[in-house]
Amino acid sequence: MSVARIFFTLLSCAKGRAGVRSAHRRWANPGSQRWPWLLAAVCYAGVLAPAHGQSLATLTVDAVPLSDEFIADALIESTRQTVIAAQVSGRVTALYVKAGDRVSAGQALLAVDRRAADQQLAAARAQAAAARAELDVSRRELGRAQTLFDKKYVSQAALDRAKARYDAASAMSLARQADARAAAVESTLRGISAPYAGTVGSVEIELGSMATPGMPLVTLFDPGALRAVANVPQSRAAKLRADAPVRVELPDAPLAEQWQTATAVAILPLVDPLSDSVKIRLTLPAAAGSAARPGMFARAHFSIGAPRPRLLVPLSAIVRRTEVTALYVVAGDGSVTLRQVRLGETRGDRVEVLAGLAAGERVALDPLAAARR
Repeated sequence: MSVARIFFTLLSCAKGRAGVRSAHRRWANPGSQRWPWLLAAVCYAGVLAPAHGQSLATLTVDAVPLSDEFIADALIESTRQTVIAAQVSGRVTALYVKAGDRVSAGQALLAVDRRAADQQLAAARAQAAAARAELDVSRRELGRAQTLFDKKYVSQAALDRAKARYDAASAMSLARQADARAAAVESTLRGISAPYAGTVGSVEIELGSMATPGMPLVTLFDPGALRAVANVPQSRAAKLRADAPVRVELPDAPLAEQWQTATAVAILPLVDPLSDSVKIRLTLPAAAGSAARPGMFARAHFSIGAPRPRLLVPLSAIVRRTEVTALYVVAGDGSVTLRQVRLGETRGDRVEVLAGLAAGERVALDPLAAARR
C-alpha cells in the first residue's frame, strides 16, 4: 500500500485532487483493474529511489615511505641544438623547410645562389689543367736535358735549370689542384643541409634575402635529446639524495605527460658566485619529446633526507566545501562519513594527508557517489 501512496502523491502533482480521488476509487473498487496502477507506481518509485545497492569504490589508505622534496624551477633545453649559419655570401634562392618541420640527416634546408661559385670552380679547374700541362712539358724537358747531360752535350747548369723548371711546374700544379678543390668545397657550401635528424625550431631568413658569412639561417634541435636545467642553492644541493629519482613536472604539457622521471642527473662542479647556486642537468626520457619543447618552463622535484611514512590519497577523492577540505570515510559496516582533513604536499595525482585520517581506513574514490549514500 505504501507504493500506491507514492504513486497517488505523484499523480496529485500532475493532475490535481480530482484525478487522485478518481484513481483512489478505482484502486479501492475490488472489480477494478488495479494491477497496471501498481506496476506504474513501482516504476515511478524505482526511478526516484536512490540506488543504495550499488557498490562504492573505496581505497584502503596505507603509510608509504617518502622523503621530503625540494622544488626548483627549471628550463627545458635540447642537448643537441644547432644554429646553422651561412659560410658564404649569396642570395637565398630556395627554402625547403619551415619552423616545426621534421628533417632527416643530410636533408636539404635551403640553397644559396651558386652561379658565381660554379664559374670560380670552372676557372680553378681550367688553371689546374694548364698547370698539369706545364708540368708534363717540364718533365719531358728534364728528361731530354738529363740525356744530353749524360752524353756530355750540355753543362751541369743547363741540367739544373731544367730541374728547377720541373720543380716549379710541379709546385704550381699542386697549388692549382688545391685551388680547384677549395672552389669545389665552396660550391657545396651553397646548399645547406641538416647535420642530424631533428626538428626545425626557427627559420631566420626569407627567400630572396642576402646571406653573409656568420649570419644565422636555421635553428635545429633534436626532440629526443631533451634535458631540464635547474639552479639549486648550494646549501640545498649538498642535501640532495643521489640515489633517489628526480621527478620533472611539465605544467604546460598534457595531463598524461606532465610528470617525467629523469634518466640521468649531472651536478655541475661550478658554483655561480652571484646567486650561490649550482646548475643541475636532468636528462629526460626520449618519450618526453612529444610533450616538451626547448625553452619550456618546468619544475624539478628533488628528494631530501631519509624517507618517512606518509598517508597518500588520490586528488579525485578530496572534497572542498568553501574553506573545508574533507574526505568521505567508509566504515566497516558500509556507512559513509564526511571527515575534515588537513593536506600536505601533492605528489603527482596524489596528496598527503597530515591530519584527520589514520592508516588502514577506507576512503571513497568517488565523492559524488558517496554523497548520495
